[in-house]
Amino acid sequence: MPIKVQSDLPAKKILEDENIFIMDETRAMHQDIRPLRIAILNLMPLKEDTEVQLLRSLSNTPLQVDVTFLTTGSYVGKNTAASHLDQFYLTYEDVKNQKFDGLIITGAPVEQMEFEEVDYWDELAEIMKWSKSNVTSTLHICWGAQAGLYYHYGIHKIPLEQKMFGVFLHRVLNRKVPFVRGFDDIFYAPHSRHTTVSREDIINNPELTILAESDEAGVFIVTAQEGKQIFVMGHPEYDRITLDKEYKRDKGKGLEIQLPKNYYPDNNDDSRPNLIWRAHANAMYTNWLNYYVYQVTPYEL
Repeated sequence: MPIKVQSDLPAKKILEDENIFIMDETRAMHQDIRPLRIAILNLMPLKEDTEVQLLRSLSNTPLQVDVTFLTTGSYVGKNTAASHLDQFYLTYEDVKNQKFDGLIITGAPVEQMEFEEVDYWDELAEIMKWSKSNVTSTLHICWGAQAGLYYHYGIHKIPLEQKMFGVFLHRVLNRKVPFVRGFDDIFYAPHSRHTTVSREDIINNPELTILAESDEAGVFIVTAQEGKQIFVMGHPEYDRITLDKEYKRDKGKGLEIQLPKNYYPDNNDDSRPNLIWRAHANAMYTNWLNYYVYQVTPYEL
């Protein structure tokens, strides 16, 4: 997929080195097609890493995608340079009068706080309200999924006794739904979170449908309103070494952190982790763009 981004976005060079076709504004102007407008509300602390991961995940169809990165105006994190945010990011105030074909709301390292205690919760709630009328389909990831289920359906998150950390086996419950088209019956996906949601709460809500779940990690994919809202509880976009970096960061700080499950060969953290979830992650993002964005969105936004 040709992904249209600003010419000097650092992620562009990284992805080009992987032979992923990234298109800048100049070349995009010469293609007489309407690109899909995808906004990414990036709430992760290491924003540049998340940019690369998500752009890579969106790069597997022939559709042209015009990506707009969003950040919160009510809270500015300390892990990304202000110059990067100023140059490559907009806020909700900048786009609130616009419409988008798709929106991705990422995870965030605030899951152990009550939603209303998060500094930017009011702003996020306003964005989720706006998405109902201004976005064709919204994909919520990890904490973003928990926040979306809470805001839209009143489903509370539940603290875990031990962090859900590693790569876990999942099974597809309804393969006729296009979002999981092409998935195997069982597949792996990464998780890194301290909270979960109740399967019973979701089943008891007739507007929600579980598409995939894990015996160990719980509910994984939930859809609502025929895909206008999709909630993914893990991090299928993660790189091979994302969990490795997180584990060794916390271990280096002397924090209590368990070895990520099903991740290192022979549970040896000096070994190179096996990448066993990329194919299904690619299928998931491709299905979202194709079946829930491209084939549904109006030509004139």
